[in-house]
Amino acid sequence: MAKKRDRRVPTDSGHRVNQVDPTVQGEQTGGASYSRHLDRRFITSFFFLFAIFIPIISLIVYRIKYTPDTTTNTDLSSVYERGLVKPNANYQEILAENSRVSENTSRRHYTYPILAYITPWNSRGYDLAKTFNSKFTHLSPVWYDLKSEGTRLVLEGRHNADFGWISELRKNGNALILPRIVLEAFPNELLRKKKRRDEAINLILAECKEMQYDGIVLESWSRWAAYGVLHDQELRRKALQFVKQLGQALHSVSSETNHENHLQLVYVIGPPRSKNLQEHDFGPEDLQSLGDAVDGFSLMTYDFSGPQNPGPNAPMKWIKSTLQLILSNTGNNAQSLAHKIFLGINFYGNDFVLSEGLGGGAITGRDYLSLLEKHRPVLHWEEKSEEHMFIYSDNRGIKHAVFYPSLMSISVRLEEARLWGAGVSIWEIVQGLDYFFDLL
Repeated sequence: MAKKRDRRVPTDSGHRVNQVDPTVQGEQTGGASYSRHLDRRFITSFFFLFAIFIPIISLIVYRIKYTPDTTTNTDLSSVYERGLVKPNANYQEILAENSRVSENTSRRHYTYPILAYITPWNSRGYDLAKTFNSKFTHLSPVWYDLKSEGTRLVLEGRHNADFGWISELRKNGNALILPRIVLEAFPNELLRKKKRRDEAINLILAECKEMQYDGIVLESWSRWAAYGVLHDQELRRKALQFVKQLGQALHSVSSETNHENHLQLVYVIGPPRSKNLQEHDFGPEDLQSLGDAVDGFSLMTYDFSGPQNPGPNAPMKWIKSTLQLILSNTGNNAQSLAHKIFLGINFYGNDFVLSEGLGGGAITGRDYLSLLEKHRPVLHWEEKSEEHMFIYSDNRGIKHAVFYPSLMSISVRLEEARLWGAGVSIWEIVQGLDYFFDLL
């Protein structure tokens, strides 16, 4: 448009300044009115373009200025940021949000140790362990049983071991691999004979070396209690001696993956059922006795209720009293021993029958979501137990009570562990909802 308005002849070549090009003489017939017409067309076009481009430029500037920097803050979509950790949970929110997990799968909210159990019968747990590898310090696949076979001992379970899975874990994280071993061997023979004890320890050490494990999780106390061994004071003493001997043997071997560390022993213990400790209970004196030989104690603070006494899975008052009881009378060692506790947190729930006879049992996250979808219940936050629950009636009109962990109930227990300076152990990760991992 500018060229059209300025068709004057240049002032060179001997022409006078006021000489007019004959080809445009007709355009100047209107004089000032024609100039005003051109000005209006220019102004109109200018504002039209201005109206189009200014919003676009503003939008670009806004996005640059206010879009979150995902390279430094990928936790905006966590359950905390979404306001989901609360007592007044509802089934609609759980159904809509349970599979949405923060993009930042490696950020840890707590610095204490977290041990996660994985079972071969729930294979998705292997994938979850890889995805959230950085959330855990210890991973315990449930693979082995140490059994009596005639006159010898055998360690069964090698067929469960997944070399590829272990390799992937170690490439992408630092979690220690400590498979669980359940001691099924006849305790009378094992504990009374030094030869059998040595045989058991040698089998465990050989497996750790060959498979390049970082140690083991041993479960034996509950088996010994079931056999009645712990009522015999001599056998009870030998039982503690065996665990101590195993821990010392593991500590004498360097880890194949990190030669600066020794192999570790985590020992599974059950909670005392009353303040008056029974012979079969693992108490504060036992904890102190094994304190140097054991690297951690996986404390099973769940299964408080059952089909014959329906109720919460792990009431907070009970958890607190259990910790107080097991750490009492440990003197100056109380704090260091508290650091070795892995407070048990269940990722499963229970569906109990309330009418026409008692019954029911454990449910997983998948079962829980199906119940929510089918019955659309009202969830209640139980102040005493600090757990969520709901009531529903099945197709036959029989009432059920469902207790299943929630973001709020898990968060409360994680915080309790922090206050004690303890770690946590999770049974078992695949039984929970995906967004539970945002809490860890």
